[in-house]
Amino acid sequence: MIPCCAGGSTSSTRSSRCAPRTSRRPAARPRPARGLADRLRELLDARLPGGVRLDEAAATLGTHPASLVRAFSHEYRIPPHRYLTGRSLELARGHLLDGHPPARAATLAGFHDQAQPTRHFTRLLGVGPARYVGSGG
Repeated sequence: MIPCCAGGSTSSTRSSRCAPRTSRRPAARPRPARGLADRLRELLDARLPGGVRLDEAAATLGTHPASLVRAFSHEYRIPPHRYLTGRSLELARGHLLDGHPPARAATLAGFHDQAQPTRHFTRLLGVGPARYVGSGG
């Protein structure tokens, strides 16, 4: 006797309701549109140093915030917030090399305080902003 998968009773033959289940793979997600990622990147660059909130960007570009993140991350291999942080660090670096003190460079680059770019400089470059300028950039 073979146990029936539908209710625990036994049956000498398998019925159609006991047929093995086929593995269902979830439907493949459509590849995010490249144009959307490019448009978001252009918007982020245009709104430097202040940036733009994700929901505002989605409304401006006529899509859902999750679609923006998915398209951008797929195309550029980093999420939008990390791209924006990198661009802000580039701005801060430029202000430092122009002779601005670290606190002023942070403000000009759109950071809320000096601690933010210091943390990111250290993580990415291995030195803080003041040492970066002292080393000649």
